Amino acid sequence: MFVLAGGYGTRLLGAVSDVPKPMAPINGVPFLKLQLDNWIQQGQKSFVFLLHHQAELIITFLKEQIVLFDGKVNISWIVEEKALGTGGAIANAISKLDLSGYVLIANADTWLDSGPNIMSRNVGSVIGLVEVEDASRYGLVEVDGSGIVTGFIEKMHKSMSGSLSTINAGIYKLPTTIFKNKKDQIFSLETEVLPELVNNRLLYADYLPSNFFDIGVPEDYYKFCDWHKNLMEKISFG
Repeated sequence: MFVLAGGYGTRLLGAVSDVPKPMAPINGVPFLKLQLDNWIQQGQKSFVFLLHHQAELIITFLKEQIVLFDGKVNISWIVEEKALGTGGAIANAISKLDLSGYVLIANADTWLDSGPNIMSRNVGSVIGLVEVEDASRYGLVEVDGSGIVTGFIEKMHKSMSGSLSTINAGIYKLPTTIFKNKKDQIFSLETEVLPELVNNRLLYADYLPSNFFDIGVPEDYYKFCDWHKNLMEKISFG
């Protein structure tokens, strides 16, 4: 599984300024530690972290995890010399690793209770979707009756009271072929690769029954901290 963890996290600087966004502390534990444990519990055993900004801090953490898991989990990383964007980072990794077939891709800063375990079972090009009350930060995803994604609507407004909106959950299963011959190019997965698949009616949707948090802004970062604290208290008290 590719993990996109190279962004600058500028919107989160008001709350977390001394570590890269995936390493943001959640009640004393790095967010990426919670992510990694969650993904492993869902059956994922192989990870390639795509890094750029403050990569050395994430690499130090990953080396500690390699020792901790003692060979039971395969963890590696690729560091971009320059920021390539989400699409460029994936294309660079596919080229370096000489991969074919399909790859599972997840955002390091997006929490899903479930996702990789469900997405791995899909056939073809798939995007994970979740339903939220406020889609203003994300934009909407349109899907037809056969489950094919037909379009993306840019960030707009909060959902109508009592209703939910469908958004991109930040997890994908995509063909390596769409990234071929794009090594060292700077481009976006979200604005270039996904629309190309949509235009060719090749992108399918999978609705994930999951809690969803994107810790990219302080408000949602603090929401996740509170949610995780409450979860840990429930577990402690049975």
